[in-house]
Amino acid sequence: MLKTLAIANYRSLLDLRVGLSPLNVITGPNGSGKSNAYRALRLLADTAGGGVIRSLAREGGLASTFWAGPGSLSKAMKSGDEPIQGTVSNGPARLLMGFAGEDFGYGISLGLTPPGSLGPTAFDLDPQIKHECIWAGEFYRPASSLLERSGPLLKVRQERRWDVMTQHMPMFESIFQYRANPGLPPEAVSVRETIAGWRFYDHFRTDPLAPARQAQLGTRTPVLDDEGAQLAAALQTIIEIGDREALMEAVDDAFPGATLSISVSDDHRFSLRFQQRGLLRPLSGAELSDGTLRYLLWIAALLTPRPPSLMVLNEPETSLHPDLLPALARLMISAAKRSQLIVVSHARRLVAALEKDPECNAIALEKTLGQTQVAGQGLLDTPAWHWPE
Repeated sequence: MLKTLAIANYRSLLDLRVGLSPLNVITGPNGSGKSNAYRALRLLADTAGGGVIRSLAREGGLASTFWAGPGSLSKAMKSGDEPIQGTVSNGPARLLMGFAGEDFGYGISLGLTPPGSLGPTAFDLDPQIKHECIWAGEFYRPASSLLERSGPLLKVRQERRWDVMTQHMPMFESIFQYRANPGLPPEAVSVRETIAGWRFYDHFRTDPLAPARQAQLGTRTPVLDDEGAQLAAALQTIIEIGDREALMEAVDDAFPGATLSISVSDDHRFSLRFQQRGLLRPLSGAELSDGTLRYLLWIAALLTPRPPSLMVLNEPETSLHPDLLPALARLMISAAKRSQLIVVSHARRLVAALEKDPECNAIALEKTLGQTQVAGQGLLDTPAWHWPE
């Protein structure tokens, strides 16, 4: 389980540090930085698969993600007695991201290299990975560091000494892409596999042409993809090898008296069959409302027979009627017993239903002078954190 998440110099997240529990809900008004927190988590996840550089390119490049405000604000600026003004920074701009779990922590620093310093190349604007570190414990200390990368130099701790693994690490590749013999130490492999197992959901398709509405050739689907394409197969997988009773209870909780089944045609195409009280025949996926289909997608995602260590849900209330939100919250609370959940939402009814659970960690974000902060967080409430130098 992740204990701490830290992001610095990413859009409105100048210096965000939050403690995490098994069930977390990030909320706040529009423009408070909820989406930035979600996107930063996705960038962290992309490091394990080697896609963080491409992801930053899709966001307009690393320079466009840097905090756009001043490095510090005086009391007079905060009170409005003086205009907001910045100073010339002599240090390099860096995007910092990291997390700490129960066993290990990880931090990464990305920056830009002055044009021409890499020799003749057309990729001057590519972000460079300046520093990476894996450490033991809930926050970084030099004595707890297990593996460090500084520019092209990668070294690993062996008892009381450091062994250099390579001095030629490509600046556009994370340590998780290191494949040379003898390869990464077990701690680094463990962290890589943990990050690679994180699951994100933020774009279920429910349009008329959505694959979830169509009959699909079915294969065992213990993990629903992020678009929800193999919905019928995922639900049938839960029925056969997962918690079938929990699935039926979740359907009845949201739609009292309704039942769900999956029909399989002679050519092995799977289709939804949703029987509601008062109807003489079941409805197919093509006939379901957007809200009903989306709720079934959340059932398939949250009741997965292969729960991940972390599941991140972005605005799960989309297309759902407010009356369905308490049932969705109960489904999430149950899922948080198997996977750590981070829910990003501005639906007050969903947030209130989640907060009824004593294990829920509510993180309310607010924006002050352009900077995202945790509402009410003081020095004593901020998790211990040190960025590796």
